[in-house]
Amino acid sequence: MLKFLKYVLATIVGLLVFFFIGILLLVGIAASSASKDEVQITKGSVLELKLDRPIAERDPENPLAELGISFGSLSNTDGLDQIKAAIRRAKKDENIDGIFLNLGVLDAGMGKLEEIRNALIDFKKSGKYIVSYGAVTTEKGYYLASVADKIYLNPLGALEFNGMSSEVFFYKNLLDKLDINVQIFKVGTYKSAVEPFFLDKISAPAHEQLNSFLNSINNFQLQNIAKARGKSFEEVKNISENMLVRNAEDAKKYGLITDIGYYDEAITYMKLKAGLKDDEKLEMVDFSKYKKVKDSDVSTSKNRIAVIYAEGDIVDGEGDEGNIGSERFMEAFRQARRDENVKAVVLRISSPGGSALASDEIWREIQLTKKVKPVIASMSDVAASGGYYIAMGCDTIVAHPNTITGSIGVFGIIPNIQGFLNNKLGVTVDHVSTGKFSDMPTITRPMTEEEKEIMQNQINQIYETFTGKAAKGRNMTQEHLKELASGRVWSGAEAKERNLVDTFGGLEQAVAIAATKAGVKDDYRLMALPRHKSFLDELFGNVGSQVKEQSIKAEMGELYPYYKLTKKVEALQGIQARMPYELGVH
Repeated sequence: MLKFLKYVLATIVGLLVFFFIGILLLVGIAASSASKDEVQITKGSVLELKLDRPIAERDPENPLAELGISFGSLSNTDGLDQIKAAIRRAKKDENIDGIFLNLGVLDAGMGKLEEIRNALIDFKKSGKYIVSYGAVTTEKGYYLASVADKIYLNPLGALEFNGMSSEVFFYKNLLDKLDINVQIFKVGTYKSAVEPFFLDKISAPAHEQLNSFLNSINNFQLQNIAKARGKSFEEVKNISENMLVRNAEDAKKYGLITDIGYYDEAITYMKLKAGLKDDEKLEMVDFSKYKKVKDSDVSTSKNRIAVIYAEGDIVDGEGDEGNIGSERFMEAFRQARRDENVKAVVLRISSPGGSALASDEIWREIQLTKKVKPVIASMSDVAASGGYYIAMGCDTIVAHPNTITGSIGVFGIIPNIQGFLNNKLGVTVDHVSTGKFSDMPTITRPMTEEEKEIMQNQINQIYETFTGKAAKGRNMTQEHLKELASGRVWSGAEAKERNLVDTFGGLEQAVAIAATKAGVKDDYRLMALPRHKSFLDELFGNVGSQVKEQSIKAEMGELYPYYKLTKKVEALQGIQARMPYELGVH
């Protein structure tokens, strides 16, 4: 038996060594390839933006990305920062004649799309062209394509142009079947993040707010499309509301596209623009290659504007690359505050919120930083609930009209899985405590009335703190702020009307405001924080979690989906400042 275990252990060690040596070799190959791969751009080239990967706020540091390998948060994503930088560079590049938008299904939030679209509009000021092609073009894809000079749609393709909707999944009936009782505490009529756990459909207040901000965002984007296509808002809205575009011919008839054609026909058009014959090759530069081209006008100023990228859920502790860990972001603000070369800070937020405690800890570091240098908030796709909490204390809040924000409210969830354990798994749990509140909170028994009262009082206290700090930050009374709070979600346009944000714009506008306030208007360079974790740290960290997940899955078998649901509810344990639901607007 011992000999058998010895051989098994040796085999496992050998496999692990082989695995990590293989990874290190791949890293070396990728790094060597990157160093030798000097991108040469020939005259008459076209920059191709395919945008077929999820778009994050900034480029991940994954040396294996070009090999199609990803681990956990080292995913194959494109960074918004690099996309915009490539478009700006192409505008000035004498060897780039135009941009080709090769569109499919875009995986990006509306704030990010707004910034890419604005960069494309700015690109056209150079006199260069933009051509778009799509076999199937989604509503998000068309929002980008609408600024193109030529818009091609496949003859058998489809253009989605029928307005926005949001689906909400409810788990009440499933939880009832599993005999799981969810104990809920909240403040705010509109704080509907907890509704999926005790309702089977959208409540009237939640429906009201969804309808309000969806229409606000939809109207804003229709106005921009109308302007780009030389039409009236009323005409474009009628096309959308009645879904008048149902095939390529309809899209051409109503002027949403310029041409019905295939991919090769779009290429032929660009060849003609370049003065090439049909049998000659059009030089297409892929975005993944073009982003490696060095920028000729990079600032060498010692003055810096620190951009702190806060993307994902707000969580307690260190967190990882995919979320906003309070400790990591507190340290990022301390670093920016102590660095004499950093003259101002821009907090770039794309977050639906999360832990109320973590949000408050980050807010405190922002207040300390404000005492010594300007701090500007830049809202991306969403900056709601905890995301708004960390924005509200900044000197200026910049958002897009189609940003999702607000949701000033608090909730807590304590699941009771006693019935699930007893009746579904045959497991019982007993308790021994030194006091009547010693095991609070626990998920293996129902809470007493006294415990519920304590929990609700904590929720109320945090809501008072939230609204008090928000009122102070927005220079209004707490009573007036509460009229805008109650957990209600607003579009950026609605929020500006109510003084919850200061001005419209993207990251560039926020940086410009920060530089002006710091007195370094034209003399600065950007510094990104927090620093990316090293590739090996991310790799080794994720291997452990992935092995653990696979082990649990193998052990639980058919019960694994129920385990995942329980863990999802358990992850919300404690007091949360989070946006309603997990909104997917499409």
